[in-house]
Amino acid sequence: MLYLDSGDYEVKIDRLISIIIVLLRRERVQAKELAEMFDVSVRTILRDIDAINLAGIPVVTYQGVHGGISIAEGYRLDKSILSVGDMATIVSTLKGVAASAPDSRYDVLVEKLKIPLSTSQLELLELKSRQMIIDLSPWGINGQIQGRISLLRQAIENRREIEVIYVDAAGTKTMRQLEPYSLLLKGQSWYLYAWCLLRQDFRFFKLVRIKDVQLTDRVYQSREIPAAEQGYFERQWKERNSLVELELLFDKEMESVVEECFGEGAFWQDDGRIMVKAYLPENNWLYGYLLSFGSGMEVINPPHIRKILAAIAEKIHKTYSS
Repeated sequence: MLYLDSGDYEVKIDRLISIIIVLLRRERVQAKELAEMFDVSVRTILRDIDAINLAGIPVVTYQGVHGGISIAEGYRLDKSILSVGDMATIVSTLKGVAASAPDSRYDVLVEKLKIPLSTSQLELLELKSRQMIIDLSPWGINGQIQGRISLLRQAIENRREIEVIYVDAAGTKTMRQLEPYSLLLKGQSWYLYAWCLLRQDFRFFKLVRIKDVQLTDRVYQSREIPAAEQGYFERQWKERNSLVELELLFDKEMESVVEECFGEGAFWQDDGRIMVKAYLPENNWLYGYLLSFGSGMEVINPPHIRKILAAIAEKIHKTYSS
């Protein structure tokens, strides 16, 4: 077992893993090159090599003009049990997540996956990973959201409280002290799942509504949440958002829009129109979403949504007819 007495434990572990990856990818590397690569002294690199040896990976140092450091000839790490197709799926998914929430650790993980592959397998992996491209980022990258995700991940990993100004769906601003637990990507929008000290409960907070994030020095004790339970976040989402059952009637010319927005769970009427039943959270977003379908859609139920949309449409008419 490898014992590290360095105060900077995580940094050293990351460096050791990175050195192993470099040695697996290259036949021989100079200690000076490794020192420059990781911005440490040659002496530190040599100590790292000793630590890697103690961990059971035989690293050999060669002297002379063509000398350097390499993993002993004939030594092999266990081959991955994943096929190239499996790896291509993982790589595509990692790249998709990285597009929405950049993190250098995704790049390192991709390189780790490539370690046991031969040149021909690497070429096949590159080909297959281009056959399915996953991009979870919305159109028009929001740099503020990406920076906020980075800060929140730091808070989650270190169990640090944060202070934010949160703007709810009604436009009301409140100062919140939060204990952040999870980041959730749902419907191309990022949410923070956190314990709210103001409400004394777990809540979802949409990242675009979080303003002025401040990372505090206060460390919180983790609260028990059944996060690993199947469907937990989905149930919490429904409980925390007031869902309304909608009956929407679309003109037959809206068929492609219906399939895009609601899937294939629609019902054709005798007159050619399309009936859709959906459960959505009732808030200002919902009213705007329903109005976005224009005159090609009519809300059948519930009646109070019809009245709200009629009032909004009347105000719009007055604004543009004046």
